[in-house]
Amino acid sequence: MEDLSLWIYIAMFGVAFVAGFVDAIAGGGGLITIPMLMAVGLPPHVALATNKFQALWGTAMASWHFARSGLLDFRSVFIPSLWVFVCSGLGSLAVLSISPEYLRAVIPFLLIAIFLYVLFSRGVGQSDRDAKLKPFIFYFIFGAAIGFYDGFLGPGTGSFWTFALVAILGLEMKKAVAQTKVLNLASNVFSFIVFAFSGNILWLLGITMAIAQIIGARLGAAMVVKKEVHFVKKVFLIAVFASICKLIYDLVK
Repeated sequence: MEDLSLWIYIAMFGVAFVAGFVDAIAGGGGLITIPMLMAVGLPPHVALATNKFQALWGTAMASWHFARSGLLDFRSVFIPSLWVFVCSGLGSLAVLSISPEYLRAVIPFLLIAIFLYVLFSRGVGQSDRDAKLKPFIFYFIFGAAIGFYDGFLGPGTGSFWTFALVAILGLEMKKAVAQTKVLNLASNVFSFIVFAFSGNILWLLGITMAIAQIIGARLGAAMVVKKEVHFVKKVFLIAVFASICKLIYDLVK
């Protein structure tokens, strides 16, 4: 399966660059890369596995840049990340015996609620606010719920994390985006391990896309650091809206 045409490697390099850039700012990179991987002829399980491998590198680069820029303190999210890792593993195991179709139908409506809340809530994410839950309780509840969901199904995970960190924990939007990257990274690692042992990753294509992801994520993370919060909020809303459209299209086609 690795004997793909040169044009596929070139095209997917460009796709991964764009996905890494967008994902570092607002999430949703997988909604760009997975359809394109399947469009060039990869079976769904191979597309998902290869996508998980290449996306890890973009998320790791964005996390590293956010930490260097002062938006992220790894020590504050280390324990929550371990909890998310465990819960995502439980989700991955559960999906083997439970159909995700019921949950798939609900996700677009949850994203619509997030979109409307962020769009119409004045000042949301503009600056740090008082948390509605203590951090330990917040990470215990949302780490379990979102981590499990990411291992179980996945679409919209970044949006759910950013929304929860802004609306419940009271973080400013840019800090929320930075923490989202680390928490996403933690939940994705388990899936990558599963896919790596399954033998479904196309390593050469994955490495090609990973290089592009690193470049795109580096530029996207730099954009988050340099731009004002309202820019990040606009990109977040666009990404959530695009996710809603894509997921609804998948349901009705």
